[in-house]
Amino acid sequence: MSQWLQWSLIVLGLAAIVLLLVFIVRHGRLLRSHHRKQARQQAFQAERRESMIESIRILAMAVEEDQVEYSEACLRIKGLLDHVAPELLEQSPYRIFLEIHDQIQHMPTHRARQQTDTRFVRKMDEERFALEKNHSDAIRRAATAIRHHTFD
Repeated sequence: MSQWLQWSLIVLGLAAIVLLLVFIVRHGRLLRSHHRKQARQQAFQAERRESMIESIRILAMAVEEDQVEYSEACLRIKGLLDHVAPELLEQSPYRIFLEIHDQIQHMPTHRARQQTDTRFVRKMDEERFALEKNHSDAIRRAATAIRHHTFD
């Protein structure tokens, strides 16, 4: 084998090594970047979950102290539980949040309520207040239970 061919193969081998090193370094940077993004995303999700759990507990306390309408609290707690622990909505005593939600979700809220005929709004309010009255004990028990629940 000629010396020229040997040097050509050595240079070719070194070039392949350099290219592989560049690839490995870039891939390593991408992996580290991906891991950092993933860690930030997990931290954000954990913080968001803790915030939702705190909101559930605050709403439950408000129910216990009669500072919020029970129907409003049921809607909000059900919405938060959908994200935090949806399986609880199928268990007693928490099932009442889902039941109340299902019975009043058709009622207009916010801007839609303002644009609805006042007689219809009054009728919906009467229906909602009757529902709250009929289920007030169950709602209070569920609020106390959810406030003391340990979320995993």
